Amino acid sequence: MIEVKDLYKKFGKNEVLQGIDLSIKDGGIFSILGPNGSGKTTLIKCILGMVLPDGGVISINGESLKNNFKYRNEIDYLPQIANFPGNLKVSELIAMIKDLRAAKTTKDEELIEMFKLQPFLNKKLANLSGGTKQKVNLVLAFMFDSPLVILDEPTNGLDPISHLRLKNLINSEKEKGKTILITSHILSFVEEVSDEIVFLLEGKIYFKGSISELKTKTGQPDFEHAIASILSDSYA
Repeated sequence: MIEVKDLYKKFGKNEVLQGIDLSIKDGGIFSILGPNGSGKTTLIKCILGMVLPDGGVISINGESLKNNFKYRNEIDYLPQIANFPGNLKVSELIAMIKDLRAAKTTKDEELIEMFKLQPFLNKKLANLSGGTKQKVNLVLAFMFDSPLVILDEPTNGLDPISHLRLKNLINSEKEKGKTILITSHILSFVEEVSDEIVFLLEGKIYFKGSISELKTKTGQPDFEHAIASILSDSYA
């Protein structure tokens, strides 16, 4: 599905990505982890075409992303912060995004029911709580049924029930054969949903594999201590 070869990105003197090589197979849930400044968001934005790398190649399904924008129609993306126009109603925003994507079929009604957003459809986005905005964000991210889904901190602001519904939604999308990339600081969530993790440190891949493989590599009994072990070694 996704092939990244020798990817570099520099902002000023700060080398954010330093020769990333990464292969993500078609189908499954992959979590990209790492401390702040490790390059997670930059890597995702390079895949989305929102950041242009200084070197390297990214391809999806064998096609290079360079000078190619049509591939984005096959990606659904949930940004970490939902910056919506505050003067729009929820229903107006959903309708606008549907028009922009010109999709023949959408799942917005199903998702609105799932996250219990009916009482908020005629409310302006500026008047919504952070958690409700995140639910709207999730509706927009999942309603087009694309084969690749990228979720940046998807649990932000969610109540426990919505958190559980999101987890079930992600697993049901996986069962359809989709590829799902996630970044999250909630290790329990990552452990529950991920098939594999990719751990970035200082712009390089420190580890790629299953959580059980990471525990074996670090000699730690659980996921939390395995991550702590990596960070302790890196800051020693």
